Amino acid sequence: MARFPKGYVKPTSSCPGCLAWGDFRGRLCHTCYMFGRDHETAVCIGCRRVQPLKWEYCRLCWCQARLNAKTATGMPTVSGEVMTPWLQAVRHHQLFLVGLHYRRGSALTALHHIKVREASSRPPPVSRSRPSTAWRQLPLFEQIPRDYGRLDPAAADLASPWLAWAKHLAHQLAEARGWGRGIRFAVNRGLAIVLTGYIEGDVIRHSEIFTPLRALDLRVGHVVTVLEEMGIFLDDEEPFFERWLAERLEDIAPGIAAEAERWARVLRDGGPRSLPRQQATVRLYFNRARPVLLAWSYRYDHLREVTRDDVLAHAKTLHGHRRMDELVALRSLFAWAKRSGLIFRNPTSRIKVGQIEHSVLQPLAPDQIDRSVAAATNPAIRLVLALAAVHAARVAQIATVTLDEVDIGNRRLTIAGRVRPLDDLTLKLLLDWLEYRRERWPNTANLHLLINNQTATGTGRASNRWVRGPLRGQEATLERLRVDRQLEEAMVRGPDALHLAEVFGLHEKTAMRYAESARALLEQAAETDPTS
Repeated sequence: MARFPKGYVKPTSSCPGCLAWGDFRGRLCHTCYMFGRDHETAVCIGCRRVQPLKWEYCRLCWCQARLNAKTATGMPTVSGEVMTPWLQAVRHHQLFLVGLHYRRGSALTALHHIKVREASSRPPPVSRSRPSTAWRQLPLFEQIPRDYGRLDPAAADLASPWLAWAKHLAHQLAEARGWGRGIRFAVNRGLAIVLTGYIEGDVIRHSEIFTPLRALDLRVGHVVTVLEEMGIFLDDEEPFFERWLAERLEDIAPGIAAEAERWARVLRDGGPRSLPRQQATVRLYFNRARPVLLAWSYRYDHLREVTRDDVLAHAKTLHGHRRMDELVALRSLFAWAKRSGLIFRNPTSRIKVGQIEHSVLQPLAPDQIDRSVAAATNPAIRLVLALAAVHAARVAQIATVTLDEVDIGNRRLTIAGRVRPLDDLTLKLLLDWLEYRRERWPNTANLHLLINNQTATGTGRASNRWVRGPLRGQEATLERLRVDRQLEEAMVRGPDALHLAEVFGLHEKTAMRYAESARALLEQAAETDPTS
């Protein structure tokens, strides 16, 4: 996406992909941008332009073919066999405005809203229990993966007792978690697809149903929730950590890679003499150690061949924070290898890492804070801003606050286990958000204070990215507002590290850093004040 200077307003223009006229932020309209991410670029058979193609035709030709098909038949469709003659018959293009053509439109999609309205007037499904069978044939071979993508949704087995039980469980979950009519309809349709032909003892795997359900724009997560409740689902999706670790281990010598892999897993899972670390910490350590492991892979086959001179020679090429980070990661790696008996001597022992020389923390300027306040345009953002700027709460702490930790009557709020009094501003913003939350999601069962469209139908917390998103790009971000609040406390109440640790729950070293910064700022202000 193009980056424009602050204050720049992009004029209304035409999208070079679909030629649609309208207001959009980037070079392409949003639909063409997403279309280009999913398809390869080549010469379109219809218009001869070099564009991202789906079945050898660009999105503009697809829009025109759908328009011609809808004009002739009255119903839009996206089936490849049906659309082929319409795509071949395109000889001109009717230009349109941005947002008037949808990415997906089919006969099933066109009837979606009618079916949702009909479903809303139906009585709840009859109470069902797990189907019982007198006997079942044990499988002779391991279950062959099913291809759910070949199943026609119209041919689903609606009389299946397993589907009846699944609908009953889905109705209970919908009532408990506040699923809307659209979600209920999509979940029932997805269950009808995956449970057609189901036999007791079969296992439905994530890898088998994810792509077919996504192709039909159905809610995979909610369908999986019902299948897990039934006890017939197996999550065989490869975790992100496994994919990331396999990529990081590429090009490293096999012997060193095997030892580094064991070290990374011990960091993540813990061991007899070590506590488990967060995955972000594991990735940070491994990314810092990977460059030197790659360099040593050209000369050595195992870590036990690395000497102290090798570590010192590498340390001489590093400076500042990079030197400290890489030495800390290497010390962790070789200390684990020494405990595990993989090496005879630790080549990083008695190599000093050094201490970080922190600069003096600087307070935010009033105009920076004003711009962030102006960017808070809805109750959720304003409450998040107050929690960071008044109560010095971190992003993850804000996202994990629950309704049970809000005590309106006693004007108290618990953040990360610490009870804080509610000032008038935070109390007003909190009441505004609770009123908006009640009107926007009246049936949600999510107990977290902050919720959005994705988390309102479940029980999980909002992501850190969503919490900090509205202020991304501002000079006064949530993290800087939190730092500014703690620095202000140190300057107003005096540079007392013990007071800061007690009020904000800071580590002693962090509290001392704030106290030292406040002391330096106060001394600087006293030196520049002509009246002193």
